[in-house]
Amino acid sequence: MTVEPLRLPAQSPASPHLEQQRKKDLALQGTLYQRILQVMLHKDRLLRTKQTVTQGILPNGRLAGYNPESQRGKAYKFEQKEYGRMSSLSPAAAPVPRKEKTTLPPWKPQASLTPHTTAPLASRICFPPLASLLPDPLQPPPLKTLSPHAQEAAILEDLLYVLMGFEGQYIRYVDSYKPSSEKDRLAGPSFRILPGLDPSLRDLTNSVLKMATYYSAIEAFVEVQSREEFGAINHALCASIRKLLKDYLILIAQLENQLITNESFSLHVLHLHTLPTNHMMFQVYTLAQEILKKNALLEDDLDESVDGFDDVDDILEQLREGGELVPGGMSKTVCKGGNVLRLLTDRLAYMCGDPAARTLLQTLLRDASRPYMTMLNEWLHHGGIRDPHAEFLIKEQKSIKREKLEEDYTDEYWEKRYTIRESDVPPQLEAVKDKVLLAGKYLNVVRECGGVDISTEIHDVPKSFDDPRFLDTINSAYSHANSSLLSLLLTTHALPARLQSMKHYFFLDHSDFFTYFLDLSASELKKPFRHVNVSKLQSLLDLVLRQPGSIAAQDPFKEDIKVQMNDVGLTKFLMGVVNVRGIDQDESTDNAAEKYRTPATHTSATEEDNTMTGFEALEFKFSVPFPLSLVISSKTVLRYQILFRYLLSMRHLENLLVNSWEDHNKVLSWTHRSKGGRRLEMWKRRAWTLRSRMLVFVQQFTYYCTAEVIEPNWQRLMAKVNGHDRNNDRGPGPPKVSRTVDELMDDHVDFLDTCLKECMLMNSRLLRIHSKLTSVCTLFATYTPRLTRDLFPADSTLVNTPAANKYLALHHAHHHHHPPHTSSTNTSTTAKGLPSSTSPANTLPANLTTYDPAKLTTMEDLMAKYEHNFNHHLRILLDALDYYAATETVALGRLCAQLSTAGEKGGRERIGGVVVGGVGE
Repeated sequence: MTVEPLRLPAQSPASPHLEQQRKKDLALQGTLYQRILQVMLHKDRLLRTKQTVTQGILPNGRLAGYNPESQRGKAYKFEQKEYGRMSSLSPAAAPVPRKEKTTLPPWKPQASLTPHTTAPLASRICFPPLASLLPDPLQPPPLKTLSPHAQEAAILEDLLYVLMGFEGQYIRYVDSYKPSSEKDRLAGPSFRILPGLDPSLRDLTNSVLKMATYYSAIEAFVEVQSREEFGAINHALCASIRKLLKDYLILIAQLENQLITNESFSLHVLHLHTLPTNHMMFQVYTLAQEILKKNALLEDDLDESVDGFDDVDDILEQLREGGELVPGGMSKTVCKGGNVLRLLTDRLAYMCGDPAARTLLQTLLRDASRPYMTMLNEWLHHGGIRDPHAEFLIKEQKSIKREKLEEDYTDEYWEKRYTIRESDVPPQLEAVKDKVLLAGKYLNVVRECGGVDISTEIHDVPKSFDDPRFLDTINSAYSHANSSLLSLLLTTHALPARLQSMKHYFFLDHSDFFTYFLDLSASELKKPFRHVNVSKLQSLLDLVLRQPGSIAAQDPFKEDIKVQMNDVGLTKFLMGVVNVRGIDQDESTDNAAEKYRTPATHTSATEEDNTMTGFEALEFKFSVPFPLSLVISSKTVLRYQILFRYLLSMRHLENLLVNSWEDHNKVLSWTHRSKGGRRLEMWKRRAWTLRSRMLVFVQQFTYYCTAEVIEPNWQRLMAKVNGHDRNNDRGPGPPKVSRTVDELMDDHVDFLDTCLKECMLMNSRLLRIHSKLTSVCTLFATYTPRLTRDLFPADSTLVNTPAANKYLALHHAHHHHHPPHTSSTNTSTTAKGLPSSTSPANTLPANLTTYDPAKLTTMEDLMAKYEHNFNHHLRILLDALDYYAATETVALGRLCAQLSTAGEKGGRERIGGVVVGGVGE
């Protein structure tokens, strides 16, 4: 850029006084000329960057009249006029150059680069020195020495710099503002005007300076929020704000063009032209301040930011992925993702009455939501999450994988792998967040099973929240994902057949194979559970399941059933479930089902657990492949196992009572009619009656649990499973889902919970009463062989007879020489099982071969205790059933009516399908 030298009037060389005055004027002119040259060079560089300015006054307040060709000449004329005006001042008013002997250190400010940040477009040039630090020779003349016209010209010149974020000669930062402080830059600088400015000009200048504060704060906000840790939504918002700042700088260039080319341009005109832009900048500035407050970037005390450590799952997930807990890395909250969209939406709703603000905020929301919509479309149509900054409303725990589900057999894959970030949900998705979660979860399962091609690109989908197809797309994706997963479960993986197979094994439906299994394994299951050979039981079960003619032989899933022993008694476990933790608590552990099977404390096993037999500890384990394990999860299999152990205990007790019935009808001591007295026969009738009532109680209870609880609820469940496609709405619009996978899973769990509740397994009081009743029945049934032996010495007409001695010798030898836990024998026996001695009576103790009248008295007392305990607990059970049938579970009323028959004397029982009398059969 070339500038012609100013030509001054020639002076007469003959006058020394004029020659001296001319030298002084030339010195002053040289100083002013250097300053004007610096200003012109700076303006020339600025004008070269403003090539996009167009002609005309635009609706947003931009000015017309910009002419690049005539810019330099007019700018020079403007500065020349100012120079002429300033040179006409009297010599006394002009600044006097300092003397050379009072020299100061040279003013040599230098530029440097700031440290690199993750914001790609952030400025790396250091901040210029403050105007207050300039040496005195470079300070401008005071405003009070200038005329009002000169003051306005100087202020207009300063405003063009200040509006771009720089200090002017007369408009400077306040003393408390530090450009090097990020907090000060984000809050925006405050400006002060040097004293001496006309009051009318000061008021207009202060109103315009607000826009300069907004611009500097917004520029700092864009640089900070563009960093990596603030996420893609903030990056998109900053990119949209940059477009607005570009238009703002174009306006400043147009204002400078008017200042140079239009002599009538004044501070008042500049104020009028900046009003619309000032309002726009205020809206962006307010939004930026709200986001910064959420990020805690404007606060001095960040002690409250320790709340960032509350989400332990996030910290553990970061450590699993190989990350590090950098000091301070989690010390502050970050407003990103859905929270930014929520702020924009709330601000838009608040400013809906302002058309200009509404249009601006709608543009910002549309641009900021584009990355979010990209993640949403990927989740809805491919079941995948591409969220490197943790902004999406769906949170993925990558440490929970399908392989771990198959190994540990827990349902964390479904419950905890994908969850909703409740605090990060945008308002536009609040009503459909559950559908969004389920649609992606369903599709993710189908995708892992090979049912979705993730390589296909997504076309013709909404790109922003204001797209009218937005909600319809979510509903359609949800319907498609649900139908795909339902088809995968019900058709490809045969869920109904799998459930039917579980019914055979766990609910003893068509259980001919199970009866055969119990007969084969009776000798093993009579042992204490710690001594049971599980491998032998598994071999026997495999043998039974492959037996031709049984229903299990045709079952395609018989390979999935396994035998295992539970080391906690059923009653103890259920009491802990009901009273302490509930059946679905503590599911966050890696092996929740195994935790249920251990005692509440880590002390040694109780006496009850040590005396458990294999019958009480036996249970089945059912292996289910993915994705059926989502429906038949660990918590549902646990419920199946509880019901199986309960039904098995009732079946085993019924078998014990049936064995007692066989003894009562076959053993000589029971069938022989005593001729010595009626008292013994009455005792036998009492024993027969008590056994009959106990058998009626057990049979009625088993019938109620299977025929009136499990079977009706099972039929309702299968109707829901198989009726998912009924009553589909075929009308216009997106397809409506009448059945969802989550509803199917809930129905399955509800079925099991209903069975547990109606079978009295979820009521601690009924559970205790039932446990006492079954204990009385078990004790009576297991004591029957002892009562059979005691009847011989109590009957004077039967004691020491050959038939009695033969029976006693056989069973006495079996009892003493064949313990339950060993097969060895210490004495040789004959082919008929008798000892090899010549007389059976010689091997029997005297108390079995001698008549003892006191025996009958002891047996009567013992029978009275059995009768009292059974009657007492049965009466309490009936009263409790009647109460709970009226207050909680109506189905218990049917059981109360059925069990009332067991409370009557002389009850009747069903043995092998034949009803027999309770007395003297």
